[in-house]
Amino acid sequence: MSVRTAAAWALVSQYASFAIQFAASVILARWFITPAELGLFSIAFAVVTLVAFLQDFGVNRYINGERDLTPEKLHTAFTISVIFALGIALLAILASGPIAVFYNNPQLQELALIIACSYLMVPLAIVPQATCQRRMDYKSNTMIEVGSSVANAATAITLAVMGYGGLALAWGAFAQQGARLVISQWRAGLMLPWPLRLKGAEPILRLGGTNSVLATAYSITGRAPELVIGRLINEAAVGLFTRASGLALQLRLLVAGAVTGVFYPAFRRVRDNGEPLGPPYLRVVAAYTGVTWPAMAGIAVLAQPIINLIYGPLWAEAAPLLVWIALSQLCYVALPLNADLPVLLGQMKDLIRRTVVETVTSVLLLALSAPFGLLWVAISRFAHGLLFMLIYAPMLQRILGFSWRALASIYLRSLIATGAAVGPVLVSYALWNPATEAGPLQILSMAGVGGIVWLITLRLVGHPLFAEIIGMLEEITATLRKRKPARSAL
Repeated sequence: MSVRTAAAWALVSQYASFAIQFAASVILARWFITPAELGLFSIAFAVVTLVAFLQDFGVNRYINGERDLTPEKLHTAFTISVIFALGIALLAILASGPIAVFYNNPQLQELALIIACSYLMVPLAIVPQATCQRRMDYKSNTMIEVGSSVANAATAITLAVMGYGGLALAWGAFAQQGARLVISQWRAGLMLPWPLRLKGAEPILRLGGTNSVLATAYSITGRAPELVIGRLINEAAVGLFTRASGLALQLRLLVAGAVTGVFYPAFRRVRDNGEPLGPPYLRVVAAYTGVTWPAMAGIAVLAQPIINLIYGPLWAEAAPLLVWIALSQLCYVALPLNADLPVLLGQMKDLIRRTVVETVTSVLLLALSAPFGLLWVAISRFAHGLLFMLIYAPMLQRILGFSWRALASIYLRSLIATGAAVGPVLVSYALWNPATEAGPLQILSMAGVGGIVWLITLRLVGHPLFAEIIGMLEEITATLRKRKPARSAL
C-alpha cells in the first residue's frame, strides 16, 4: 500500500471515528451528562491514563522502526508488551482508591476502577495493531478504530439513557478497549505471545525505557489541566475545560492526526534507503499546517456559535476556552512528529531533555494560571504551544537538516491560506450577524466560502499542499477505475 493510499485509509478512519464520537458527545452533553458529571469522569480518566500511557512501552515504535523484524524479534516484543502492560494495568487498578481520597470524592473510585480494568485488555491489542501499521495495512486499522468508536458510543449512550450518568462514560471506555482487542486480533490473525520469549529483549527494553520517560512526560502534559483544575477549582470547571479541549483535539485529529501513524513507517523507509529526511519532512509540515491551521483558526473564530448551537446554553462558558485551546493547536502541529523522528534516528537523549523541560514548563504555567480562573488556564495552553515550538524546532532542524528559510516560507504560505479561510466568517460577523447571534446558515455558508477561498489561495501562493491534494485525488481516482467492473460486450 502506498503512502498516499494509506493516508487516505487513515483519513477514512479518522473521519468515521470522529463522526461517531462527535455525535455521541452531542447527544450526551445535550440531554444526559452535566458539566460536573463529565468533570468527574475526566478526572478519573486523566489519573488512570497518567499511568496507563506507559502500557505501550515503546513496542509500537519498535515494531514500526526495526529494520529487520524477524518472527523471533516480534515474539519477544509481544512477550515484553504483555508483561509490562498487565503490570501497569494492575497498578492503575490499585490507584483507584487513592484517587478518590486525594480528591475527597468517593464517586471517583468506581469510575477509576472501571476505566482501569479496561486497560487489562490493552496488552493483547498493542502488537496486532502495530503489525498492521508496519505493513501499511490501514484498511485493518480503520476497522479497529471505527469499531472501537462504535462500541464506546453505543455503550455510553445506552447507559446514559438508563440514568447511569458519569458511569456511562466509564463503561463506554471499557467497551472501546474490548472492541479494540477483538478486532485487532481478528485482523492480525489471532496473535498470542505464548510461549513467553525474552531472548533478545535488550534493544526493546532500551527503547522501552526511553519511551516510558517520554510517555510519562506526555501524559503529565496532556492530563495536567484536568488534574490541576479538579484540585484547585471544581468538577464543573473540569467538565467545561474538557468539553472545549476535547472538541479542539478531536477536530485537530480529524484534520491531520490520522496520518501521523502513516508517516512514521514511511520515514523509516526513507531512512533505510539512506535518503535525506529534510525535504520529505518539509512536505509533511506543509501538509499539516496547510490543513490544520485554517481548521483550528476557523474553530477559534466560530467558538461561540459552535458551542451554542451544538451543545446548548449549559456549556456556554466553554466557548472562550475553546478560542485559546484551538489557537494552541496551531503551535503543536507546526512541528509534526517531534517525538517520533528523534526516536527513529536514535536521538533519544536530546529528546528526553527537551521533553522534560516542556513538561515542567506546562505544569508551571498551569499552576500559575489556575488561581486566576479557567480562561487563564486556556490562555496558558497557547503560551505553552509557543514554548513548545521554541523547544523542539532546533533539535528537529539539527537531525533532519532542513532549511530554516524553507520552513519559514511554508509557515508564511500556510498563514496566508489560514487568513483567507477565516476571512469570510469574520466579514460575516460585521455584515450579517455577530458571533453571539450567528445561526447554522451563516456558519455553514461562510465556512463553505472559506474552504473555496482557502483552496484557491493554496494554488495562488504555490503551497506544496495543493500538489499533494491533486496527487491524492488522482491516486484515489485511479484506484476506483481499477475496481470498476468492465462493461459487458453485449
